[in-house]
Order: sequence, then structure tokens, then C-alpha cells
Amino acid sequence: MTEEKQFVPFVSADTDMKEFTLRALLIGLVMSVVLGAANAYLGLKAGMTIAAVYPAAVVGMALLKIVKGTILEENLARTVGAIGESVAAGAIFTLPAFYVAGLWDPFFTPGNYLTSSLILIGGGFLGIMFVALLRRVMVEDTELPLPESLAAAEIHKPGRTGAGGSKWLFQAMIVGAVVKLLAEFKLFATAWEKFIIWGKQTISGSRFTGEGGMFLGSPGVSPAYIGVGYIIGPTLGALAFSGGIIAWGLLTPIILYFIGPSMEMADPTGSAAWLAEAKNVWSSIVRPIAIGGMLVGAIFTLYKMRNSLIEGIARSVGDVKKAASGSPVKANRIEKDLSFRFVVIGIIAVAILTWAITYFIFHTYMWVAIVVAIVMTILAFFFAAVSGYLVGLIGSSNNPISGLTLTALVITALVLVIMGIDGGDAGVAAVLGVAAIVCVSAAVAGEMLQDLKSGHILGGTPWKMEIGNIIGVVASGAIMFFILTILNDGDVARGAVEGYAGGFGSQELPAPQASLMAILSRGIVGGEMAWPLIIVGIFMGIGFILMGVKSPMLVSVGMYLPLTTTFAIFVGGLIKGITDMMAKRRKFNKGQIQRTENVGILLASGLIAGEALMGLVVAMFAVGGIFLFNVFSFFQNPAFTIGFIVIILVALYLIFIPLRNAGSPDQPAPPAAGGH
Repeated sequence: MTEEKQFVPFVSADTDMKEFTLRALLIGLVMSVVLGAANAYLGLKAGMTIAAVYPAAVVGMALLKIVKGTILEENLARTVGAIGESVAAGAIFTLPAFYVAGLWDPFFTPGNYLTSSLILIGGGFLGIMFVALLRRVMVEDTELPLPESLAAAEIHKPGRTGAGGSKWLFQAMIVGAVVKLLAEFKLFATAWEKFIIWGKQTISGSRFTGEGGMFLGSPGVSPAYIGVGYIIGPTLGALAFSGGIIAWGLLTPIILYFIGPSMEMADPTGSAAWLAEAKNVWSSIVRPIAIGGMLVGAIFTLYKMRNSLIEGIARSVGDVKKAASGSPVKANRIEKDLSFRFVVIGIIAVAILTWAITYFIFHTYMWVAIVVAIVMTILAFFFAAVSGYLVGLIGSSNNPISGLTLTALVITALVLVIMGIDGGDAGVAAVLGVAAIVCVSAAVAGEMLQDLKSGHILGGTPWKMEIGNIIGVVASGAIMFFILTILNDGDVARGAVEGYAGGFGSQELPAPQASLMAILSRGIVGGEMAWPLIIVGIFMGIGFILMGVKSPMLVSVGMYLPLTTTFAIFVGGLIKGITDMMAKRRKFNKGQIQRTENVGILLASGLIAGEALMGLVVAMFAVGGIFLFNVFSFFQNPAFTIGFIVIILVALYLIFIPLRNAGSPDQPAPPAAGGH
């Protein structure tokens, strides 16, 4: 209690400083949409997102410094700017599942846009309401370290790392965009692929005959994937790649080997025909096995956090009792949240919205819609509280949103099955709708609590930050469906030209978490699950746990993604490992190491954002039937050699730019940047 009394914000509670201004809000909204779009692109293609709080803090600070903005305006811009990533995470983990499950085909219709926007805005609004309810206890709790909040707050303080870092972010965005554009213009092949054919033979001493081969591939020439690998580091990058090795070096070749003799192919000696069959085996058989592994990985992640989860739920109940009892709240500016009455009305409004979506749009029975609304409200509250608590302990970068969403989906599906709902589209849609709202709510709640802690340190006004985030959620939620549509329809158009089935769940747009949600909802409610493959994957996941694998979920996601993707992520992790090794050899002190890491994370984030935004532009052209390689091509059949050189250049860029900006040993240590 003594520590709370001694707390002094950076900006005094008595100061009447500019905070909620139009320029700060607009900068935040633009960053929210841009960072949300980048994370949507990355999440659909690589199955993971990057934390937006650090780039949002750096860019917002740089832009507001130009117009002589205040530190509280910077705080507001960062808060609004970072929320787009949370909305994007909720969107990509769930909305494509409607398409994969066959409910939204075509994906873009006015009705689907309305439903999507209501789900995203309702879920985000609900997360903000719950955090407003719990903020005071959780933000002021000295037991919650909130590591990324402290780092973000330090960025804004004069004399700390700040506006100067924005040049690295923007520079890397240009690099990522240029590489993506040159790949579209066919200057180089984005990957090297080869299929090694094995001859037909009978296994000695058995009746089994085998025939097939093995797929070999290079890392993809993708600044975004390399940037992801750099941010997650060598250990997690290796885990993702190990999933690719299991999928393409073990399961696909061995399955293909035994079914090969029974397959009828037009050209049994051609490697192209065998490669097509190998990809079919991976897509139809190996991926469902990977989904079983993801299911176990998500459950295991939550199990490892069981003490924190239980404590988070217990605390949230206690916090609501305190809020509802009308316990005295300090009257000064930095302690004012949205009113309790407004929060309660907001929560009820979202529950009614959920009922309306389920009844009027998904066309369920009245009682089903009522049950769904009640289940959604309860799950959203608990998972928002748990999400906030976990962010307080480990940061939003490590928040297991997909695991929480999966739990919400399974609980909702089982409740509806127990109550006797049939396995039609309405039931599946209701399950996915609840999962989507809970997912967005939990993601927004975690990010919001992190920003409120930063604002608490800096002296920001909570209710103004909460209003700013409501506006940010509305803007991101209204635009996110268009971003998803561009990516989906662009991939469908590209697939029609290049000979693959495009759209969410394809080889180019895997959307692993959404595909998992679609299969589970169809499987549990509709009874269409390929249980033998899922069960095999479940036992595989249990085996990973018994072997002490650090992240069974990441290995399973690696199995679900194309080999070139996981290989590129692995290369990014190796680059980070090399950078760390060279920093150690140069005997950098703590401050120099931190500056190196911060510059590296900004560069990696910029590469991701640059490729993602250019990818959206390319997809927009493809939707319109215009393919850039038809407009201008360097080569008709580009070689991988130049692509390999590009990978080397990106690696050198990520190694030597951070090392050269380590600064002198006597400089103070900067705040640490958070990353996924």
C-alpha cells in the first residue's frame, strides 16, 4: 500500500496538458489501420502477429515531435495506434473460418461485411468495457510487472529512445516493399523447389510395395517471414522449422510412399506430377494431423498457465465486486475511468447485439440465440480478465489469444451439442460468432491494459484513452473486412492463374488458426471431423509434451505452413542468433545490447509492414484482374539465384545496421522493445 502512495506519474495529475486532440487521434487511427493491415497479412500467411505497441510508440512520437505535440498526445496516439493489431488478431483467427467452413462463399457480400464489422466492433468494445471495470486494481497492482508497458512508457520520456528510431522503421518498410515488388516483377524466383523421385520397390521381407519421393525446398524470399524469425529468435524459429521438417521430411514422404503404387497418374515418371500429389497429401492428410497437434498445444499452453488463469479469474470476480460496491475512487484526473453505469450498459448492449446476430443473421432458434449471448458474455468477461492478467505477467507478445479463443469455441460448441442443436450451418455460425467476439474482446483487453499501464506511468487520463480506443476499434473493425477481402480475393484470382485453389486456407494464405476453428466447429457441431487424423495429431502433440518441447503449438503450426515459409522464419531466427553472437564477441555492455536489439526489432517490424502493405497493393491489382508480372516482367522464368542473393542482403542488413548503432558503452541503457 505504501508503494501506491509513493507513485508519482511523469506528468502531474494537476497538469492541464493537451491530450485528446484531433491530430493525436488521427495519427493513432492511421497507425491502427496500417499496423492492423500488416498483422492481418502476416497472420494469415505465417500464423503469427507482431506486437504493435513499440512501432506505434516510435512513429507516433516522431510525428508529434514535428508539430510540437505533448507527451500525453503521444501516449494517446500510441494507445489508439496499437489497438489495430488486436482487432486484426481477433479477425484473422476467426473470420476466415466462416469461409473455410463453407458459410461465407463468396467471402465478400454486404451481409458478411455487416456481420463481420458488428462482431469486431462489438468484441473490441466489450474488451474495453471489461478493462475499464478492472483497470484500477490491475494497473496499480505492483505484483504485475507489465514489462512491455514499462518499455513503451520509457520511449516517450525526453532523452530516451524515441523519434530517432522511426527512421529505421520507415527505411525497412521501403526495403520490404521494394523486395516484394521486384518479386512480383519476376526479377527472381521467390523459392526453389525440387522433387526427388524414389523408384517402385517391395520392402524386403514384407508384402508392402512403396513408390514416391521427397520434396526439397529453399527458404522463401520474404522480408516479412525473415522479420518474424528475427523477432521470435533462433529457438522459436527452429521450433517452427522443425514442424516443417516433420511435415515434409517424415509424414508426407512416408504417406506418399505407401499410397504411391495405387495412384493413377498421367505421367508417373514426371517430378511435377509427383510434386502435385505430395502437396495434396500434405494438404489433405498432414494438415489435419497438425490441427490435432495444435489442439493439444493450445490446451497445454493454458495448462502451463493454470495458476495464473485461476488467479486471474478469482481476482476479476473480486475486482467487479469492488467496482459494483461503489468503493471510493480518487477524484483526480489520472484515476477517472468511464462511468460504471456506462460500462454496464455497454456490456448489456453487446450481449443484445450477440443475440441479434445469432437470431436474425445466423437464423438460429430464439432459445439458442439467448444461450449463445449468455455464454458469450460470461466467457468474454473471464477471458478478457485472464488476458489482461497474463499481459501483466508476460506481455502481450506472449499472450495465448488463440488458445483462449479455441477454449471458448470448444465450450460453446459442446454447450450447443448438449442442448441438442442440429449440425447445420446455423449452429456452426453461432459457435464461430461467439469465438470471434471472445477472441477480439480478449485481444483488445490485453492490449488495452498494457497501454493503460503505460498511460498510468506517464500521467495519461484513463477515460480519454478508453474513448480513444473505442474510436480505434470502430475504425479498425469497419475496415478490417475489406483488408481480409482483398487478401482472400486476390489469392483466389492468383490461384486461378497459377493453378492452385486460392483463398483462405490455401498454400499461399494458410490462415492456420482460422482453419483450426473451422474444422473444430464443423467437427463438433456438424459431426464432420476426420477424427482418425485429428487423434493421430493429438497423440503426436502429447509426444511433443513428453519430450519437453518448448512450444508444441509452434511445431504444429510449422507443420501446417508451407516449408518455404517455416524455412524463411528459421533463417530469420538464425540471423538474430548471429547478431547476438557478434554483439557478444564485440563485448557490448547491457546498454549497447539493448540498443542493438531495439534497432533490430524496428528493422524487422518495418520489413514485415513494408511487404504486407505492398502485398495488399498487389492483391488489389489481382482482384481487378491485373497481375503485375503481366504488366512488366524482368524474366519469363526467373531463377532463384538472385533471390538467394536478396536473402543474403537482407541478412546483412539485419545484422550490421543494429550492430553499427549500438552506441558507446557509456550511454544509458534504453527501454527494451517487446516482440512476439
